Amino acid sequence: MAERIGSEAIEREDGYLYYLGKDGFVWRTPMRSNKRGRKAKIGSERVRREEGYLYFIDKKGYVARSKMNRRGRR
Repeated sequence: MAERIGSEAIEREDGYLYYLGKDGFVWRTPMRSNKRGRKAKIGSERVRREEGYLYFIDKKGYVARSKMNRRGRR
């Protein structure tokens, strides 16, 4: 089960891939089908990462995290 971390909702546009960058901000990158788009930082909220969690943007546009299942590995 995922746990919502962020308090700022991200509005998604078609033709872009959204992800949480290493700097803690949400970024968007154009997909191959989107020829005119540019990479850009979205939002102003910074998320601090913890080891052992997978971070992603959920369906409602908030940053969420889920515990990783490493099956015995660290």
